[in-house]
Amino acid sequence: MSGTNSWFYWAALSAVFAALTAIFAKIGIQNVNSDFATLIRTFFIIIVLGLFVWLTDKWSNPFALPTKTWIFLGLSALATGASWLCYFRALQIGDASRVAPIDKFSLVLVAIFAVAFLGERPSLLQWLGIGLVSAGVMLLALV
Repeated sequence: MSGTNSWFYWAALSAVFAALTAIFAKIGIQNVNSDFATLIRTFFIIIVLGLFVWLTDKWSNPFALPTKTWIFLGLSALATGASWLCYFRALQIGDASRVAPIDKFSLVLVAIFAVAFLGERPSLLQWLGIGLVSAGVMLLALV
């Protein structure tokens, strides 16, 4: 992969960490309310990410950001929080091997939302892949 495709490596690492998230969370939420567990997880994320930004000298003045950035990052945060709460609740009552694939139906929804809101145009082959993911999710949900 060339430098212009470095996104692929980051996306692959994201998948690895997302998989580990499901396993670690499933173990960690035993005997604790899933919403409270999500709060604890969020504290850890704030601390680790804050240290990362500080140590890599990536801090900038947040008040210099445009209003649009604040609005959409805020909306993203609300969606992330809702997703985490739902995900942890599902993990607490379901098998990680079934919950995680259903959660990944978000891939199909991202494609649809990207077309609707961002003007992206997946190719026919990409739509085929999206359809196969959707079929796989449905198969896992029904088995």
